[in-house]
Amino acid sequence: MSTTTAATGAPAASTGYVARAAQGMPRGLMLLLGAAATVITIAGLQQAAWLISPILLALVVVIAVSPVQSWLRRKGLPVWITVLAMIVIIFAVIVGLVAVLFASVGQLIGLVPQYSGRIQQLTGSITTSLQSLGFDPSQARATAGSADVGKVVGVIGGILSDLSGALTSIVFILALLLFLIAEASGAGRRIAAIGADRPHMVGALQGFTSGTRRYLVVTAVFGLVVAVLDSVALAIIGVPLVVLWGLLSFITNFIPNIGFIIGVIPPAVLGLLVGGWQMMVTVLVVYIVLNAVVQSLIQPMFTGDAVGLSTTITFVALLFWAWVLGPLGALLAIPATLLVKAVLVDCDPNAKWVDHLIGAASPEEAKHRADEPDEPDDPVVVPDSSDPPDPVDPTDPPDTSPRTDGGPVHTVRV
Repeated sequence: MSTTTAATGAPAASTGYVARAAQGMPRGLMLLLGAAATVITIAGLQQAAWLISPILLALVVVIAVSPVQSWLRRKGLPVWITVLAMIVIIFAVIVGLVAVLFASVGQLIGLVPQYSGRIQQLTGSITTSLQSLGFDPSQARATAGSADVGKVVGVIGGILSDLSGALTSIVFILALLLFLIAEASGAGRRIAAIGADRPHMVGALQGFTSGTRRYLVVTAVFGLVVAVLDSVALAIIGVPLVVLWGLLSFITNFIPNIGFIIGVIPPAVLGLLVGGWQMMVTVLVVYIVLNAVVQSLIQPMFTGDAVGLSTTITFVALLFWAWVLGPLGALLAIPATLLVKAVLVDCDPNAKWVDHLIGAASPEEAKHRADEPDEPDDPVVVPDSSDPPDPVDPTDPPDTSPRTDGGPVHTVRV
């Protein structure tokens, strides 16, 4: 008997010791340990960005197309047919985008040498302007010479070489898509198995997938609207390659807050070469008006409701994930933030305050959330003083049940 007691009491004793040690740890030391763990984690993410970014991208794509696969399954199609259909759809979209991108960039490379004379004229005007401002003539010529057409073509060639070097990543992403789609049919069973032990984690993961899907739908719809408006405006202005710039506007719409700034630079520079300063200013004004109205005023309202993140958090997330994962991190900033939020915040009932802090709730919703008790299992009912008390049957004996503060409770008869 004593042996059994010692064997069963050892874990409890060790657990109590660990709990007392954690409670006795100074708060400053806990903060330092947490900060050190955060720095180590971020450094590891940066070193593994080449692996994490494609995996996250493939995961987001599978989440986006999973409703189509579920719809095919409900129609009674076999699993292998649904997997094959998803692979064909995804590969067709990727191949189409890559084909349009390479064809447009090829046209751009053939178009730039046609404006070599215009580039030299702009170089001369820049040199004259710098000299009129007091710059040394030799320095002015060196500064203006940086806009040489050969260097412009060299930069474009470097971009193409980077794109060709990214083919390896594309092959890796396609392989990941193949495996993830093939295993997506068993995701429900895995989620159910997790729910048996961690029910809060199931809700967090479901919130991540639904939030990511809503974000992709909202961003794609507004990106398509912006791409069409920008393409039509550029065609009216007279800027070449409107299909390329429309595709660029659609892609950069997935970069929160500053995407349109990246998308306006190439057509503005081309407008400068084609029609001078007037066309470039027109392109800038049109982009600022269209994108400021759509992306800065209308879209954030729908995006905030879709993902539950405030505008400030989305901007900080953009900077953080672009720094950690590179350019692909800027595109995946919102899904990556939702994943971290699901793992660290949504799965922990004690971390609801973080959700209130970073969420994009309206004032009415924020007031509603603030009035909710932390534990829904024990609702608190507050009586309205304006309502008359409920009538009490005189035949009922007085209620002398103990109160929460230890004293008896007597029923007042009316």
